[in-house]
Amino acid sequence: MDQSHIQSLIASIQEELIPQLVLESVHPHNPAEVRYLPAPWQLLGTGNYAAVVYHPEYPDLVVKIYAPGRPGFEEELEVYQRLGSHPAFSECFYAQEGLLVLKRLYGVTLYDCLHRGLRIPPQVIKDIDSALDYAQSRGLYPHDVHGKNVMMSEGRGLVVDISDFLHQEKCSKWDDLKKAYYLLYLPILYPLRLRVPYSFLNKVRKTYRFVTSFAGNVFKFINKLIRRKSCKN
Repeated sequence: MDQSHIQSLIASIQEELIPQLVLESVHPHNPAEVRYLPAPWQLLGTGNYAAVVYHPEYPDLVVKIYAPGRPGFEEELEVYQRLGSHPAFSECFYAQEGLLVLKRLYGVTLYDCLHRGLRIPPQVIKDIDSALDYAQSRGLYPHDVHGKNVMMSEGRGLVVDISDFLHQEKCSKWDDLKKAYYLLYLPILYPLRLRVPYSFLNKVRKTYRFVTSFAGNVFKFINKLIRRKSCKN
């Protein structure tokens, strides 16, 4: 990436964006709210703690800004520093307190691919697998990887959200998605190019969340019983 291009964007951030942007995170479980965004900046999306914006003159770069008082900036910066440059991940070109300038990833999430009936070839899954293996080799722990934060771009796989890659607890979301891909999607949906309604996808997502939560609680309960029995003995 041309450094003069990045420096020009940083100047625009300092002179236009930061002084005028009004960003709030009212509740940690709801998306952050952009109350005011100066022209010509455009909003790409919001998460619970941050917003992602871009400037039309710099379409290949995005700016992720954390809402005041919300955590996650330091951890995300460390993840990007460990990842360095990799084709399946974004890359951090500049950081200051609460703000990251990142390479923009273009593509369609696997979640939206299902809704639009776009075929997801096995190469996409293999690319994401390879990217997650690379992240592990850099001392990271791929976490919370699911259909809404991985994308397909020109038949290749991309990983969009890496903010939880320092969390060391085991996460089976990607392994579960792969099982569904090979057992259900590839033999049934892939040949037919069926479009799956968002209402059905949301029901599947909520059911999965409930089942995994219930199974996790049962597992914790069994472990407690085992520990109590061991203590008595």
